[in-house]
Amino acid sequence: MTVYFIGAGPGDPELITVKGQRLVRSCAVIIYAGSLVPAAVLEGHCAEQVINSAELHLEQIIALMETAHRNGQDVARVHSGDPSLYGAIGEQIRCLRELDIPFEIIPGVTATSACAALLGTELTLPDISQSVILTRYADKTAMPAGEELASLAQHGTTMAIHLGVNHLERIVEELWPHYGADCPIAVIHRATWPDQDWVVGTLADIAVKVHAKGFRRTALILVGRVLGNDVFSESSLYRAGHAHLYRP
Repeated sequence: MTVYFIGAGPGDPELITVKGQRLVRSCAVIIYAGSLVPAAVLEGHCAEQVINSAELHLEQIIALMETAHRNGQDVARVHSGDPSLYGAIGEQIRCLRELDIPFEIIPGVTATSACAALLGTELTLPDISQSVILTRYADKTAMPAGEELASLAQHGTTMAIHLGVNHLERIVEELWPHYGADCPIAVIHRATWPDQDWVVGTLADIAVKVHAKGFRRTALILVGRVLGNDVFSESSLYRAGHAHLYRP
């Protein structure tokens, strides 16, 4: 018996991996994050139990896994996006290790990747940005020392900020000194869901645009000079005259 932590992707049920879909359709027990994972992701399942974990606390979730383990049943623990990013699987894994229950993590498409695809942009461009910082806004849970938004912003690289749309004005204030008022920024609401929507602007006007849209939750913030930028050097990979292992 194994507990499979499955990344369901950002919302579009076709963006779950083939392996993730196969496990969802074959496991006897499904525990899914119902507030973030659409029911369509579970289509075709033959599970004996399907439980929405949005209504449960950690101890209840682990108890369900223990029961499945005693019954010799595999568990599909379905999270949104990629479970290794803000999936709260670490605490579940710690419990499973203490109980000696086997587990496996099945990666998924991240919200950051989905938003970049929606905007039609590459997040790493030569001369512009070769790094991407994935972070969150500190609200109820404080950030570790050195990971405050203002500290990360000093790098000036592409940044994806989770759980921050309700604090957009404060985020803009912290980014402004490092990125500049004219730096492009996008706020994407429920990327890949049927009701997806987004706003693109600059640090100077993004708060007004987002307020007009009424985004309050389930939104990702992308900021950086890569957004809408067509002025950059070509990569070496496809440059004529650049030799490598497969193109002498």
